[in-house]
Amino acid sequence: MTGRDSHDLGHDHADHAHEDGPGQAHAHGHGHGHAGHSHGVDPDADRRWLAIALTLICGFMAVEVVIGVLAHSLALISDAAHMLTDAASIVLALIAMRLAARPARGGFTFGLKRAEILSAQANGLTLLLLAVWLAYEAVRRLLDPPPVEGGLVLVTALAGIVVNVAAAWCISKANRSSLAVEGAYQHILNDLFAFIGTAVAGLIVLTTGFVQADAIASLVVVVLMVKAGYGLVRESGRIFLEAAPAHLDPDAVGDRLVGHPPVTEVHDLHIWTITSGQAALSAHVLVEEEGDCHAVRRDLEALLAKEYGITHTTLQVDHVQDDLLSVGRAGEGPDAADPHCADAHGPVHRSGPHEH
Repeated sequence: MTGRDSHDLGHDHADHAHEDGPGQAHAHGHGHGHAGHSHGVDPDADRRWLAIALTLICGFMAVEVVIGVLAHSLALISDAAHMLTDAASIVLALIAMRLAARPARGGFTFGLKRAEILSAQANGLTLLLLAVWLAYEAVRRLLDPPPVEGGLVLVTALAGIVVNVAAAWCISKANRSSLAVEGAYQHILNDLFAFIGTAVAGLIVLTTGFVQADAIASLVVVVLMVKAGYGLVRESGRIFLEAAPAHLDPDAVGDRLVGHPPVTEVHDLHIWTITSGQAALSAHVLVEEEGDCHAVRRDLEALLAKEYGITHTTLQVDHVQDDLLSVGRAGEGPDAADPHCADAHGPVHRSGPHEH
């Protein structure tokens, strides 16, 4: 069983038994818990707050471009460019919310929930690309600084701080558990820091005439953009690569499951993230011959929900047999494993010391 094969399609399946050979019955439990579970982006998230933030940003951005050109300020122009990515990130978040709220149908068995992850990755990449351009321009202006109108820069930056505080507050009222909304929030937050740096640069230029302060402020913005952009790309990349959530250790989870009697072995354990805040788990669990497979499945589902917050699970539960104790050794003699266990994915967890 692979993580893909065992994806939960949002339906509860009854436990069932099948005959695997003469007189050999195997109980299989496919549990799909959903209680208390948030499926990624909340379809009822307040889009109105995002729309207000978008309006504030677009309106101020247009004014800032004009003033930046008049004042010969790279810091203001870079802030305006950053605000453009802010606006784009909010638009992407709004689109992702609508797409992710659509029900699963057809070949999209999870719906379009990962649209928000695409949005977050796009936000991260635009931050990194913009940082490269701004770094180049800032270095060029450090070497050959143009005249800068410090007064205009200072006043505009102070106004930008007010606008970004208002926009950040609006987005904080939306559903920040969504990685797409969090990406938009990080854009706004970085822009706020950028305006603070620009205001300081404008004050320095105004009071001392040190025009290079404008370019230095831009470099500070670049550092902040790289930090935020890298974080978004890293987190969205982990989800696309089907990695376990960063706060979960699959080996520790496997050992915890096999420590629950009458479980004797856990293999084909997969933990991945469908979308923001929605982890999923699948595993093949073997229990002692006298054990109750259905009760074990229910107990393990409750354990996973309580201790790890994983409520989206698919567990295949079988009675252990002698020929199933040699997972991964199919075709190697009379004790070879059953074909469906011939290629176990990942470590095999058994009670007592074992390799991971």
